[in-house]
Amino acid sequence: MAAGGDLSGLSAEFRGLRRRRVGDLPGITGRLGYLAGLGVDAVWLSPFYASPMADSGYDITDHCAVDPVFGTLADFDGLLAAAHARGLRVLVDFVPNHTSDRHRWFAESRSSRVSRRRDWYVWADPAPGGGPPNNWLSTFPATGSAWTLDEATGQYYLHSYTTAQPDLNWHNAEVRAAMAGVLRFWLDRGVDGFRIDAAHRLIKDPALAGNPAHIAGARTALAPGAQRLRHIDQPGVHTVLRELRAAVAGYGGDRLLLGEVGVADPARWAAYYGRDDELMLPLNFGFWSQPFTAAGFRTAVDTTEGVLPPGAWPVYALGNHDLPRLASRYDDGRHGQARARLAAMLLLTLRGTPLLYYGDEIGMTDVSIPPESAVDPDGRDPARTPMQWDATNSAGFTTGRPWLPIPASARTVNVALERDEPGSLLNLYRDLIRLRRGHPALRGGDYQPLAPAQPALYAYLRRTGDQRILVTLNFGDQPRDLDHPQAGTGRILLSTHTNRNPPAATRSGSPPTRESSPTSHKAG
Repeated sequence: MAAGGDLSGLSAEFRGLRRRRVGDLPGITGRLGYLAGLGVDAVWLSPFYASPMADSGYDITDHCAVDPVFGTLADFDGLLAAAHARGLRVLVDFVPNHTSDRHRWFAESRSSRVSRRRDWYVWADPAPGGGPPNNWLSTFPATGSAWTLDEATGQYYLHSYTTAQPDLNWHNAEVRAAMAGVLRFWLDRGVDGFRIDAAHRLIKDPALAGNPAHIAGARTALAPGAQRLRHIDQPGVHTVLRELRAAVAGYGGDRLLLGEVGVADPARWAAYYGRDDELMLPLNFGFWSQPFTAAGFRTAVDTTEGVLPPGAWPVYALGNHDLPRLASRYDDGRHGQARARLAAMLLLTLRGTPLLYYGDEIGMTDVSIPPESAVDPDGRDPARTPMQWDATNSAGFTTGRPWLPIPASARTVNVALERDEPGSLLNLYRDLIRLRRGHPALRGGDYQPLAPAQPALYAYLRRTGDQRILVTLNFGDQPRDLDHPQAGTGRILLSTHTNRNPPAATRSGSPPTRESSPTSHKAG
């Protein structure tokens, strides 16, 4: 997520940073000072809408109402005003693919085959021999088929996620108009943009044809070059996204559309930018899916740069509410902290908008969740535990018992402790953000990858005007020299080994540059 006209800003996704046991909007408002101090430009809020919470709020009964668990519309307005007063923009989650099965639209739709809103959802007769209409699968393995039989009307309804989340029919013009109205409702309140959930799923094959047998077991579109699934990434989705972009454009060119596009084929993913008339920033699944290697990330970035439409701007993230935390995902048992620091430098020095998931800036890790405490239908609870603010029993999140457990590691991994520790991961993030803000080459400069002789090194230049910055990332476990004619000479601005500016003369393994060199001398 970005703020600022060049889309080169920073954002943090906030989940769980709230005041009460399960969190609330005033709680986020109370922590905005932390975000402003960290240096981010925008905040993306996960769903806070009216919901039975079958899928952590992504099952919505009213897109224009705040669930009482989180507060009121007045609380939201207060949060928005307080954020704007601090120079922070606010993006909210827009969930257009489905609603809750308790939404009044679905209640009317399932009431009769001739209901006025029957066609607002995807209904189909059983297969000729009985059973689901086709072989489409839910994203969640535990759910199984993407179809559930409604006994009262004798037809099946489609659900891409849990059975409690029926899919809307975006072929229906009334549905498109109603959901555009949801956008306008929040834009009228002053939000700065939206993260569109499951943007690639909005249009399904109108014939509801089954998927070919060789790909029928695929639940996502995350196989590069694979044949297109008939319920994911259908070409008609681009017409829908152009309509949504047009609705947002009426409120000014600085309103942002960030989209979840779970499509691995690079060319099909890049198509979601359109001709600067669809998404401004499609989330890059190909980047965060890489193994922790120099070659993996270099290939992902170079592929992205190679398929971007003219004038398009990339976006990168290494964590979110659907992924294991980066400090856990990249930990090989020996270099977890070093890798977390290297990941921070990678994320904050690439050309593109970086997204930070709450708690990654202090090194939060996945938490073991006892079965009796599990909340999420797809096992994502370990990465969604409360923010660790201090070393108290509830980590400063609540005075009660939080909805997910606090790990013992919160005693040493928390904001209060790391804030005053010069070499902490939190202060490395702060220094990187400050470095990015202070150097036009890092904010909006071009990207030129280098090809060092050492395969463990990922090196690239960021340049604009007469400013030239070399970034050298060592994915190996030994110091290495960057042997490249463009390395030049210069001074080091920042290293993952210390958050203080080192002297210009550095030991072997700290390659200099003509201008400056954020580096990692040694990282797992």
